[in-house]
Amino acid sequence: MPTPEKNEQIVQLHASLIMAVVQTIHNMELKPHLDQVLQQSAQNGWQGLVDVINKIIAGNRDQSLVNSLDEEDAVIVDSILRGLQDPETLPKIEQSGDASQAAPMFARLIDEARRGNHNSLSILGSMAEQMSSAGGDMASLSAVLKDMIDGERDIDKLCSRMGPQGESLITQIVSELAKLDLH
Repeated sequence: MPTPEKNEQIVQLHASLIMAVVQTIHNMELKPHLDQVLQQSAQNGWQGLVDVINKIIAGNRDQSLVNSLDEEDAVIVDSILRGLQDPETLPKIEQSGDASQAAPMFARLIDEARRGNHNSLSILGSMAEQMSSAGGDMASLSAVLKDMIDGERDIDKLCSRMGPQGESLITQIVSELAKLDLH
């Protein structure tokens, strides 16, 4: 049985996936991006986890879903289920560390909020609150989310108070927004 410390490490390692699942359940317009992530996960040998996540997305919230999973997958699913019941239990954004998955999700939410999607705006608002209290680059990112929603794409302006990791994330978000603007 994993220790609480090991569970926390597992949750932090998979924070971007956990957040993507919970955010998609709250905003099904995000599902195409999540489907890509899940397809990649299945190709990497995580089919059992992907199957359970798809059951959760379809509405199943039964704790017995974890019974068929290995320890690591069970911790991930448990975190998703707890996060759906109480968003305060979700992993903190600043600890996820995987900008390659965070940037497309942020970009999609920003793009949808810019187009008037109130649900996306609400999700970004609650994420900004979490990031604000985290301090550092995440607090700086939360401070420029509205600028990005309003159409600001100047990397120098957006990154004026960022460290290297924050600059990388902002650059990736702006790149993803440019892709969305082409569609």
